[in-house]
Amino acid sequence: MTFTRTPRLLKGAIVGLDPLNPLASVTVFQYNPDTMTRTLAAQTTDGEGSDRAEPMRIKGAAVETIGIEVEVDATDQLERGDGVAVSMGVYPQLSALEMLLYPKTALVVANTVLLALGTIEILPPTAPFTLFIWGPKRILPVRITGLTITEEAHDPQLNPIRARVSLQMRVLTYSDLPVTHPGYAMFLAHQAVKEAMAVVGSVGSLSAVAGGVPLL
Repeated sequence: MTFTRTPRLLKGAIVGLDPLNPLASVTVFQYNPDTMTRTLAAQTTDGEGSDRAEPMRIKGAAVETIGIEVEVDATDQLERGDGVAVSMGVYPQLSALEMLLYPKTALVVANTVLLALGTIEILPPTAPFTLFIWGPKRILPVRITGLTITEEAHDPQLNPIRARVSLQMRVLTYSDLPVTHPGYAMFLAHQAVKEAMAVVGSVGSLSAVAGGVPLL
């Protein structure tokens, strides 16, 4: 019996949960992106009010945007003779990501019928509840704000067999979601984990600041 010290590789994923579709949209990254860009913008009061302490106040969780580039390749599946890859390439995987930006066809048709019947106000359909999963410590409710697909190779039927996907996401926080939404508690738990990580990162660091001079 042989043993390996190679750690088990976790893969990132995008999951879309739609109450109108019992089968969740799950896109597991074939290859984890080499880089991920995260931008955080503080939600401050910008000096509102007369209290001198106002500039130090925070109105809510920081607005975080995430950018990643994902590679999708059907080469291995084609070599194994996978039926889906042979007939459609990576078109299904790309479609799963794209549909996170589209309303369901049934809702579009229903709204069209209501408009034809003279309904005054039509509520826009909601997007699927989308999760960005990047390891056990980062499971985030997000909204896809941008999606750029570069198809780099095609089969004889012009199905894409290799593509690069640039994803732009905005993290949804408790400032964006009602308290009854599952994403509310999910982000709250994420922030609690982040707070714990901040404590771990700070242990032993204060003594190295200013040669050990007390800061507080």
